[in-house]
Amino acid sequence: MNDINGFITVRTSSTRLPNKCLLPFGEISVIEHIIKRAQFYNINPILCTSTDKSDDILVEIAKKNKINYFRGSLQNKLKRWLDCAKYFDLEYFHTVDADDPFFDGDLMNESLNILKNKKLDIVTPTISSSTGGASVGYSLTTNIIQKALFNVDENSDTEMMWYYIEKVPNLKKEILQENPNYIKQDLRLTLDYQEDYWLLSSLQRIHGNNVTRKEIDDFFFLNPDFYKINWFRNSEWKAAQEVKNLIIK
Repeated sequence: MNDINGFITVRTSSTRLPNKCLLPFGEISVIEHIIKRAQFYNINPILCTSTDKSDDILVEIAKKNKINYFRGSLQNKLKRWLDCAKYFDLEYFHTVDADDPFFDGDLMNESLNILKNKKLDIVTPTISSSTGGASVGYSLTTNIIQKALFNVDENSDTEMMWYYIEKVPNLKKEILQENPNYIKQDLRLTLDYQEDYWLLSSLQRIHGNNVTRKEIDDFFFLNPDFYKINWFRNSEWKAAQEVKNLIIK
């Protein structure tokens, strides 16, 4: 088994873009692309989904691709992660969001290495990734998830997981630094809206499934209007995130 375990966090119950993880992405679906891209970067993929019947199809895809999977809470993402980590007896893991088809596996490896070497609780994504760039997830210890869930009702919606983790006393955290080889530019590479799918699937057709982030950055630099396909959606997406934050606080 690879040293880096990636929890592919995915459900089919998306509302803005129904069943987005099952949409075609080249010759395979988005979720199969995520699995194969993780393997391409030597990340051990563990499909982490819910026990809801709507997610049965994801389990079948995991079986077809011969990877491990775990089924847990539908709403409580943190508990699903914790139960998954305990099931596979893992001390730490990296989150691989199925909404981010062109994640940077090298950055994910770097993130988890920082977590282990500095004995941190969490390494958060780069600023550009968190604001739509979608290049890297979170590196987390199982212990910090357990602490974050202390006194949290098991049926809580913990989609905004950072709210719960940041309340843990004496949290040891670090923000992953930007890759200096990347060009600073506006990019929205996460999959939430139809326009996102148009842009991401176009990138796939042009460059293939295993395109590097450096190649993607170079492409946008040479085609400066391409980002406009979905960039206007970023403000709407950020507003939705802020609303969710207000609801849980």
